[in-house]
Parts: sequence; C-alpha cells; structure tokens
Amino acid sequence: MKLITLSFFAGAILILAFAPAAFGQSKNKTIVLVRHAEKAVVPPTEPDPHLSSEGEERAKRLMKAVARKYKPHEIFATNYKRTRLTAEPTAKKRGKQVQTYDPSKHADLVAQIMASKTDHYLIVGHSNTIPALANLLAKKELFRNLLEIEYGVYWVIRMKNGQLTKIEMFPY
Repeated sequence: MKLITLSFFAGAILILAFAPAAFGQSKNKTIVLVRHAEKAVVPPTEPDPHLSSEGEERAKRLMKAVARKYKPHEIFATNYKRTRLTAEPTAKKRGKQVQTYDPSKHADLVAQIMASKTDHYLIVGHSNTIPALANLLAKKELFRNLLEIEYGVYWVIRMKNGQLTKIEMFPY
C-alpha cells in the first residue's frame, strides 16, 4: 500500500511540475487585426498625428463591431497616437489597457500571443504591418500592403490547436 501511495504522489508531483507548460497557454485564438483609422492631415514634419474626426468616428465603429462580438482580452497597438487612439474606444468598452508592441518585431508578438493563455486579441497597426502580421500568422503570403487611402476593414484570424483555421475580412 505504501508503494502505491508513494507512486501516486510521485506521479502527481510530475504532473504539477509540467502543468504550467501544458495548461498555461491556449492554442485556440481569435485575433482581430486592423489598420489604424484615418489620421489628421498634418505637415510632413509631424510624424505622429492624431486621428481626424472621420478617424475618431471609425474608431467608435470598430469598437461597436469588435468589443461584443470578439471580446478581446488583450489589446495591442504600436506606439503611435493614431493606433492607440483607434484601439482606445474598444479598450475602454472592454475595461482593458492598450499595450504597445514594436511593429518591427512581429515574430516576438506572435510568439507572445501563442504562448499566452489569453484567447481573444485586438491588434492595431499600419498599412504595411497589419498585412505582414496576417501573413505571418497564416504562415504564407496572402495579403499585400494597404494603400494609403485604404481604411475600414478588419481581419479576423481564427486558430485551433495553434493552427490557422480561418481568415475573414469585414468592413466597418
């Protein structure tokens, strides 16, 4: 009886030792990607413009389209006013903080997302970074950079067991 009890406890200790790695992450993800809303027209010397009034309205529409339906638990934006301001209405509605990420390090962001137990995300970026991020998550080149005038579409990337299952695009 002692041997059985000892074996049971040894097995339980092994399970608990490896549980954080096995159970600490969710392999099922819903990731919403969107380019920032329209930015204000400013002189070329201003590298970090606010949103235009049209962009502010679009950010509110994004919140209405995304906050309830996809329920992002983590919200990321690059460290620019236009991306943070696009994300803020959704973050406020969800009671979350906008976290910043480095758009030159997409692989780091993807690794962070895939290792996290969080399963719903909103990521706001730029005309060249959001398509690149979608391509990285899809593990193939599907999307081109957006034109300067292209706004109003968000991507929903769904993953199951760490594998891409669906990419959808929706206007907002």
